[in-house]
Amino acid sequence: MTDPLLEPLRAIVGAGGLLTGAELQSRPAGYMRPDTIQARLLVRPKDTAQVAEVLNLCHGAGRQVVTHGGLTGLVHGADTTPEDLVLSLERMNRIEEIDPLERIAVVQAGVPLQALQESAANHDLLFPLDLGARGSATLGGNAATNAGGNRVIRFGMMRDMVLGLEVVLADGTVVSSMNRMIKNNAGYDLKHLFIGSEGTLGVITRLVLRLRERPLSQDVAFVAVDSFANVVALLKHMDRALGGGLSAFEVMWREFYELVTTAPAQSQAPLPYGHAHYVLVESSGASPTEDGQRFAATLEAAHASALIADAVVANSERERLAIWGMRDDVRQLRRYGTTFTFDVSLPISAMEEFVSTVRAAFSARWPAHRLWVFGHLGDGNLHVVVHPADEAESSRQEAEQIVYGVLARAGGSISAEHGIGLEKKPYLGLSRSPAEIALMRALKQTLDPKNLLNPGKIF
Repeated sequence: MTDPLLEPLRAIVGAGGLLTGAELQSRPAGYMRPDTIQARLLVRPKDTAQVAEVLNLCHGAGRQVVTHGGLTGLVHGADTTPEDLVLSLERMNRIEEIDPLERIAVVQAGVPLQALQESAANHDLLFPLDLGARGSATLGGNAATNAGGNRVIRFGMMRDMVLGLEVVLADGTVVSSMNRMIKNNAGYDLKHLFIGSEGTLGVITRLVLRLRERPLSQDVAFVAVDSFANVVALLKHMDRALGGGLSAFEVMWREFYELVTTAPAQSQAPLPYGHAHYVLVESSGASPTEDGQRFAATLEAAHASALIADAVVANSERERLAIWGMRDDVRQLRRYGTTFTFDVSLPISAMEEFVSTVRAAFSARWPAHRLWVFGHLGDGNLHVVVHPADEAESSRQEAEQIVYGVLARAGGSISAEHGIGLEKKPYLGLSRSPAEIALMRALKQTLDPKNLLNPGKIF
């Protein structure tokens, strides 16, 4: 049976802008996933005007729409049913402008993160958001999920890098709020309604993003630490001594470090095994010689104070990339089969007890389990990944109850940077109050009364 919207949609986006059948259903459903997209149609508009026409058409027909960016999310926030219509922004991939004076970029939502990073670097500028999926993740998706990544400790979340954006509402109305100024307190700042809304309130089509001056120096070290108390003390020591230059503080528990430095992983272990924690420390600044000396002196002081047990410092770009390569090699987490992944945030002071309590609970339930913990830590974010040696769906639910139960008692959040999607929807009440959820629902009802945009996600 021919879809009644097929020809009207083709008239809007052209023959190359529409995928159906096997061509559509052969596409991967997401990052590191074996399944493929299940949908009736996939529409690929080229600009905001086409997005508006598509959504207006779907609104009139009562057709549900799921927006796709780079499909690098990890909470099933872009999952579809066989009856859904997918709105992919992959052809909206143009960097419209980079202004070196104002230090802003104007981009379409389908631009990959890495493309903007490289383009900004060509102007001696920096777009500081960074994450392992930089080559696939899109800027619209980064905004829709309020992405975090590796340098939140210094530059903040994606929300802190968005000056303005253009959004198409469920009925096709275009809200163009392409503000280019850091300061603009003229009424409600509407962009924040859509940043982190996971495509449920509108479709982000264009963005104005804040750029920074490109650092002239970048110092990276990898250090071994024998206690969590020393990890926390090291964070404060480095942040204070580097005078605002600390740009990343990535912590690996022992098991994760061993995982990403043993075959088939490509990375070699730069430090001996056996320490409790390993920390990637990065600092950036404006004076290569002076900054390098300050960085080395800060590490030497940490060693003299017994905060660190061992350390290596990157002496070249190749060595710097090799150290970061360990942290980014999350594909190794699939080495033993199905894993359950948790992206949480909580007070740093509660982290050690949180991990030990979760570990004990997993050991009691699955004695043969494997547990890997790593994360940004400096911004309160941990990634907890468990392989229970029992891949039943009930095991996932048990693992969730263990992790989120301990997290709730610690006053943490079930989602630090990946959103809610479908996966975390049952647990939203652990991190948001009934009044907050009621207000979220009211916003959804106001902006999308027919519940057509990414329905069923978040709540």
